[in-house]
Amino acid sequence: MKVYNTNEIRNIALLGNAGSGKTTLAEAMLFEGGLIKRRGDVTSKNTVSDYHEIEHEQEGSVFSTVLYTEWLGKKLNVLDTPGLDDFVGGVVSSLYVTDTALILLNAQNGVEVGAELSFRQTKKMKKPVVFVVNHLDRETSNFEKTVDEARQQFGSKVTIVQYPVNVGPNYNCLVDVLLMKMYKWKPEGGAPEISEVPESEMEKAQELQGLLIEAAAENDDGLMEVFFEKGTLTEDEMRCGIRKGLITRGMFPVFCVNAKADMGVRRLMEFLGNVAPSPDMMPAPINENGDKIKCDVNAPTSLFVFKSALEPHLGEILYFKVMQGEIEEGADLINTNKRGKERFAQLFSVAGKTRTKVTKLVAGDIGASVKLKESKTNHTINEKSLDWVFPPMEFPAPKFQIAIKAVNESDEEKLGEALNRIHEENPTLIVEYSKELKQTILYGQGEFHLNSVKWLINNVYKIDIEFVKPKIPYRETITKIAMADYRHKKQSGGAGQFGEVHLFIEPFVEGTPMLSTFKKDGKEQKLQVRETEEKIMPWGGKLVYNNCIVGGVVDARFMPAILKGIMEKMEEGPLTGSYARDIRVYVYDGKMHDVDSNEISFKIAGSKAFSKAFKEAGPKILEPIYDIQVLVPSDKLGDVMSDLQGRRAVIQGMENEGGYERLKVKVPIAEMFKYSTSLSSITSGRATFQMVFAEYQQVPGDVQLELLKAYAAENQDE
Repeated sequence: MKVYNTNEIRNIALLGNAGSGKTTLAEAMLFEGGLIKRRGDVTSKNTVSDYHEIEHEQEGSVFSTVLYTEWLGKKLNVLDTPGLDDFVGGVVSSLYVTDTALILLNAQNGVEVGAELSFRQTKKMKKPVVFVVNHLDRETSNFEKTVDEARQQFGSKVTIVQYPVNVGPNYNCLVDVLLMKMYKWKPEGGAPEISEVPESEMEKAQELQGLLIEAAAENDDGLMEVFFEKGTLTEDEMRCGIRKGLITRGMFPVFCVNAKADMGVRRLMEFLGNVAPSPDMMPAPINENGDKIKCDVNAPTSLFVFKSALEPHLGEILYFKVMQGEIEEGADLINTNKRGKERFAQLFSVAGKTRTKVTKLVAGDIGASVKLKESKTNHTINEKSLDWVFPPMEFPAPKFQIAIKAVNESDEEKLGEALNRIHEENPTLIVEYSKELKQTILYGQGEFHLNSVKWLINNVYKIDIEFVKPKIPYRETITKIAMADYRHKKQSGGAGQFGEVHLFIEPFVEGTPMLSTFKKDGKEQKLQVRETEEKIMPWGGKLVYNNCIVGGVVDARFMPAILKGIMEKMEEGPLTGSYARDIRVYVYDGKMHDVDSNEISFKIAGSKAFSKAFKEAGPKILEPIYDIQVLVPSDKLGDVMSDLQGRRAVIQGMENEGGYERLKVKVPIAEMFKYSTSLSSITSGRATFQMVFAEYQQVPGDVQLELLKAYAAENQDE
């Protein structure tokens, strides 16, 4: 295979709603480039992209697929991405290494949610966008309506380059106003018949060309002067203006295809090769030191790993972009994240599961290798002279969580290994074992995302698992002073156990003074704090432990044991077994036995006395509250607000964002289970949300009562 220079490479991401035709378009591009001899189709489950068993099972893209094709002396690296927001990780990683996004629009449905979400990602990552209107051969297709919706959603920069002549079941013809040519296809598609624009279309074509020329000129001061002077631009000048408009997101060209019939695909590929920016034309990425890294083939070699996959009979395959320099087969480089040496024994250009060996890849190209030792997604691999790394890709925060466990306990270790492997392939899946909840929690982008993980574990890793509702990390604390004592006495033949502890507790609030007196049996007594220890709890809050023993009634060597008993009860609170926090303890009296007293006795006595006092100190349960921001279409705002208020949400405010409302609320996490599924249902998938932990707040009385009953029943069963 030819080694392509940087200026001959185009990196393209295919984005859009599920069913918009991304995989079908990719298939046609590979066919036209001669990479495949026969076009597969999604229904027959024989496309180059979507080749995994789970994608056949679910009839849609789950992973992003790296592809390439060749056209008119250019190499097009094409990354086909999933259309569902649950698999947004594939969109983010693909946009990170590509230079132009093709967003497909289904002419039957107009601008769908997948297109909206994709456009937001391109805006965030400042990537050029070309809109491609597909499915023009359907009874209900409407090109004008689709373009109007695109302008409403994405602004006036949406500019027609091609328009269809005969939309509907007989579609086979379009006008290209950049070239001022008509393209017409036979039923089998492929190579078109190219002719002059007929008289019947000339007025419309000239009007649209005028708008295209104006849009192209607006992106370059020099072209604007030429336009004012001559009133028009040449074809090459238009290409220059369009390219600059793409790079600055000052223009979003619109093309037409019928991907299934292979109509318009060649012309689209020609445009990408001639006009879309090559990697060295794009703004230079910045490393973690703040340095711009130019896409220069003569610079020292630097690679960025953006994706990994576990392939049967091959092992782990890593996909990377050559950020600068070049890499040859057999090269030895350094993983800068891990400080380990990596040998690239083989290099590939990849089209799905087909790997073509190459001897060299240059700056801007995308390739793959196998059998690397330590490298993973988000790693930077450099020549020895370079010691910097690229910042990791930023994936959206999880929106859905579930607890997972193996049906057979003997499979728990295998399950952990499987989850780690799946996380490496899909970084948007977060796996965490909660010591507090005693559950393994999966965090993902949605219910469908985590159900796909379940399918992989069941069918690929052959482990039976079940999902259960995750527990809530409640906290326990107190609201008033309380006193208690406890005597632990045990005699069983040999050495006995004896320890007695008297203490009282109060709420801890930062900055408040400690008590100097307390009342016992109606009498006020002075406190003498001999020693204070402050324990910052790993789960938040503090325990302040005061030794107020006088007269040696409890030996100093037993005080740490009392503290240990209290700490253990803080870790498994008296009310619901949740972590306790923000408490001051005063140990002021006790008794010991010359023979039978030991550390375990005082540990038990301290724990029991603390538990008794806690239950008398106005105990309350705190629940985690999250700040939620929901981006919702304005026409669905009322429904979304009503749903949130049913979840005990408190509305904090809202802001308008061009047809959308950004709703800010505080919601207990206990009420957010399966919220992403509900929100998608309410808004037909058009709304998204983000959530971050805010604080702990007291649960309402009725909720606390239910939690206490549930905990009592659970412990009774045990």
